Amino acid sequence: MSNDLIAKAAIDRRLAEIITPVIEDMGYELVRVRLMGGKTQTLQIMAERQDGGIEVDECAEISNAVSAVLDVEDPILDGYTLEVSSPGIDRPLTRPKDFETFEGYEAKLETAELIGGRKRFKGVLAGVDGTEVLINVDEGTIGLEFEWLNDAKLVLTDDLIRDMLKARKDAGTVDESEFDKIETETGSEED
Repeated sequence: MSNDLIAKAAIDRRLAEIITPVIEDMGYELVRVRLMGGKTQTLQIMAERQDGGIEVDECAEISNAVSAVLDVEDPILDGYTLEVSSPGIDRPLTRPKDFETFEGYEAKLETAELIGGRKRFKGVLAGVDGTEVLINVDEGTIGLEFEWLNDAKLVLTDDLIRDMLKARKDAGTVDESEFDKIETETGSEED
């Protein structure tokens, strides 16, 4: 199964190859990596613990470890800003297991090609069946092959917010600062 939702562009996939072992050795999972353009490029990494969730100080640890590896591998030519964050409540769904974990919640899915005349599907996630992601839309339950997906994310609903906050409270980790991002300046210096 392709990792495309974790890393879309070729450079993102190269970065994912470098970053994934570092993050996994630390006990985390890579949710998504994107190198975004602009005057200064931003390398955005979303990560979480294997049991879900992540704290600000953990984002800082990942940031330091990833910076060190990227300095050695040097896959990004120009200077960039590294941003490590939690996936957030209305998180992207990038792995088949995400669609199982968030079954019953509303999501927006987008396919690369037209499927039945459309690319965008909004509905309630109904789990995974083999390689298909199931979603309940107005017309009924449809199955979309995971590799057809171009983008997928949870929709911010009251139910989702309530359940996520409850889960954090139960875990003893309700900390508003979790929504803050850790940023570190790094990258090649001008010669």
